[in-house]
Amino acid sequence: MSTMSISQMTRCAIEAGEGILRLAPNWVPRSFLMPGQRLKLATEDLYAYGAHRGGIDERWFSSTTEAMNEGRIPDEGLSYVVNNGQRFTLKDAIEAEGPRIIGKKMWDEFHRWPIFSKFFDNLGLIPHHLHQSTELAKLVGQEAKPEAYYFPPQLNPFDNSFPNTYFGLEPGTTKEDVRKCLERWDQGDNGILDLSKAYRLKRGTGWLIPSRILHAPGSLVTYEPQWGSDVLAMYQSMVEGRYVPWDLLVKDVPKEKHHDLDFLVDMIDWPANTDPHFKRHHYLEPIPVADSASEGYLDRWVVYGKVVGRQLFSAKELSIQPGVKVTIKDNGAYGLIVTQGHGRICKLTLNCPAMIHFGQMTEDEVFVTHEAANAGITFENGSSMDSLVVLRYFGPDVNPEAPEIVDRESHK
Repeated sequence: MSTMSISQMTRCAIEAGEGILRLAPNWVPRSFLMPGQRLKLATEDLYAYGAHRGGIDERWFSSTTEAMNEGRIPDEGLSYVVNNGQRFTLKDAIEAEGPRIIGKKMWDEFHRWPIFSKFFDNLGLIPHHLHQSTELAKLVGQEAKPEAYYFPPQLNPFDNSFPNTYFGLEPGTTKEDVRKCLERWDQGDNGILDLSKAYRLKRGTGWLIPSRILHAPGSLVTYEPQWGSDVLAMYQSMVEGRYVPWDLLVKDVPKEKHHDLDFLVDMIDWPANTDPHFKRHHYLEPIPVADSASEGYLDRWVVYGKVVGRQLFSAKELSIQPGVKVTIKDNGAYGLIVTQGHGRICKLTLNCPAMIHFGQMTEDEVFVTHEAANAGITFENGSSMDSLVVLRYFGPDVNPEAPEIVDRESHK
């Protein structure tokens, strides 16, 4: 066992990677869902946490947020830094060297990396649910969870069973309509999807979804930058013939409100959910950062926009042509995952794996510190034929120059 402190190990890892931390794959199961088997995790490892925990359908990136799963292991959801045979959580590293890793401004406000991102991959539909706002989450000692989606083409060679997502509620839906759905919870399908509208998912696009908006994500693999919280409330009693326990509706609701149907109905942001122009206010098309295609690379905004008037997270997709080397400067720290190709990021190898065993180390994920991102990161595509493609996501207020979409959340 190393006698070095976390601070010493963190500084060594930062120096060894020239400001870039190598991260281990971070797998998360969900007991109420069915894995889509496109995350490159070996089939025999899908139930590595045990069949009772459900299959692994998520991989979390640069996460200092714990997964709030029933029966979870102590560090579930936390990303690990790996350097020279040593392993320690990114959470501990940031607590030890926060200003250097995430920047003084972010550290002074949050004292943590306040966001994370993930891939989620399901065979079918996720139950219609919402994530609590700041006000509602505080009632159970948690934080809000606004989120965004991007559907990377490289991870979506096929659709699985339902490549559509339900969002919100049809204009004209009433509180009484939803209340009746809750009253029918134990009578089979409570019919909540009859009150909603599904939108076909398009590879290479995305959505910005603030808290308190109902959504039933579809079966495309989704890259999901979000606030560092794992609160939720399921409003659908059955999905694809599988029962959804009432406990998943009220797990992040004060105990005295577990059967208060009026309270549960009022958790929904009614103006936002019944917005007749929902797509206009939430849909994301990729937008180039600059006209750089002639230089052999293209950086695009894939997640942007504000929640309650503030940019809480943003994300870019960088595509580098074969043989090209380019230096990219960013305003702040970011988590990075490779979705195609191989090459280098400064002195570290990048390589998109074909298959990953549970517990196996990979070369497709890193965390770039604030200092290194500001100085400029050199990417080099090591292939003579294939593009190198990476996704990177950023924390609050890092990219004021990012595009905007209309803010539609009450999130009080």
